[in-house]
Amino acid sequence: MSLTGGNRNDVTQLLPLLDKVPAVAGVVGRPRHRPDALLADRGYDHDKYRRLLRQRGIRPVIARRGQPHGSGLGVFRYVVERTISWLHGFRRLRIRWERRDDIHEAFLGLATCLITYRHVRRLC
Repeated sequence: MSLTGGNRNDVTQLLPLLDKVPAVAGVVGRPRHRPDALLADRGYDHDKYRRLLRQRGIRPVIARRGQPHGSGLGVFRYVVERTISWLHGFRRLRIRWERRDDIHEAFLGLATCLITYRHVRRLC
C-alpha cells in the first residue's frame, strides 16, 4: 500500500503499486509476483501504461475513453466500490483528519479488521 496526496493522479501510482504486489501462492513451483490481468476504469486509459503493463506480462483490461458504457467491467468494479463505501462508513476515514501517515494507516487497518469481522460474523 502507498499513501499519496489527494491531488496526485492515480495513474502515476499504478506501476509502483504493481511492484509492491507480494508473491501469490498457488501451484507448485515459482510463485507469481504479478497478476495475470489488471482491471481498471477510464482514468487509466493511456497507451503508455497499456504498453508498460504488456511488457510486464500483465493483460490490461481497461475501459476506453469515449466509448459507451457496457464493457462489463462494472461487475468486477462493484466489489471495489462496495468496499470503499464500507470504509467511508468510518468517519475518520471518510475525510482524512490525521496529519501523520502512520495513524491514518492504523485507522485503515482497524477499519479493515472490523469490516472483515462483521462479514465473517454474518456468515456464521
